Amino acid sequence: MTASQKARTPARDTADVVILGAGPAGLVLGNLLHGAGIDCVVLERATREHVQTRTRAGYLAEHSVRVLDRHGLAEGVHRRGQRHGVCEFRTESNRFRLDYGRLGKGEQHVVYPQHDLVTDLLTQYVGAGGRIRFGAEALAVRDADGPHPSVDVRDADGRPGRWHARYVAGCDGRHGAARRSLPAGAGRRHHRDHGVTWLGLLAEAPPSLDAVGYAIHPRGFAGHMARSAEVTRYYLQAEPGTAPDAWSEDRIWDELALRLGAAEHGPLHRGRIAQRTVVALESDVLEPLRYGSLLLAGDAASLISPSAAKGANLAVLEAELLARALTAALRHAEHSALDRYSADCLAYIWRAQEFSHWMIRLLHAEPEAAAGTGPEGGSRFQDRLRHSRIDALRTSRTQQDWFAENYVGL
Repeated sequence: MTASQKARTPARDTADVVILGAGPAGLVLGNLLHGAGIDCVVLERATREHVQTRTRAGYLAEHSVRVLDRHGLAEGVHRRGQRHGVCEFRTESNRFRLDYGRLGKGEQHVVYPQHDLVTDLLTQYVGAGGRIRFGAEALAVRDADGPHPSVDVRDADGRPGRWHARYVAGCDGRHGAARRSLPAGAGRRHHRDHGVTWLGLLAEAPPSLDAVGYAIHPRGFAGHMARSAEVTRYYLQAEPGTAPDAWSEDRIWDELALRLGAAEHGPLHRGRIAQRTVVALESDVLEPLRYGSLLLAGDAASLISPSAAKGANLAVLEAELLARALTAALRHAEHSALDRYSADCLAYIWRAQEFSHWMIRLLHAEPEAAAGTGPEGGSRFQDRLRHSRIDALRTSRTQQDWFAENYVGL
């Protein structure tokens, strides 16, 4: 064989479980499997630096913290995370606060940036001897309908490779190789575009509220979420198709001040806008989450709008369920948990989707109502329904308990 032929021949590597993606789902799964003595490897197309710095969600539910605690993965969360249990709703006419940590089941969030959680999980996994390959882009999962699937990969230099496994865990997002490799008709996709676009903003500025802030305004939604003592996440509803850099910093801060009622409730702490993204609110669920030896978790299983902070928490929950099921199958030839995996996860996913949809309709006008294109009177009708929901949340203890249980729970 010539040198050029060798360069084109995929190298053969093996693991009992090949995990695609080094996000929360993939790294929790990797830690749990490695801790159970299961031979696994994580394949991640990005660099380690990129994985540890990409900014995502920052609110962990009580259930997620309990999962991390059970497996010795919560040291950083307890040391640097901040417990949080209050949110504030603002409208043009009033504002009210919900101490949701004292409502419902009495559970709070822990504010802990996702890149810090990923760094903790990665440090733990690598420190314990777990295998991970950065710069390894998964191209396709093959033979997933049989007992010996494989994953075609390409490294950062363009060289091909192939991993052979007994199971492949797709934790690489809805556009990753796991989903792309599903044959036509293998699953049913449920998708909804909510018709709402946010500018996601990371400001180098202290929080301006001691609560999560939700502003419901005729000009559109605005949100305030603390990340640390020096950094605050803001969201601004914008027209679909708005580019991340379309608004100047002055316009952003002026619009945030207007929608959050800074003139009435106190000024905002301003600072440099360090990061901008455009977030189109979508929901996406694939059923089932298993195709033969290929199983999906995290965003590969379902995408949920950020309106209720459920994405990372679902990923942690699914990773623990999948780790238990794979461990039982590989160590004890017990497959019942693996057979139930999809149904078990989907029960949580659809509950989270329902609450997320409720939050979207609470915080935003219906797209056709906002545009004035609905049936005659539709805009006013939808607007009055939305304000009725807000009023019920302000005045009804039953509604507040329901909100608190679903806001933090899974």
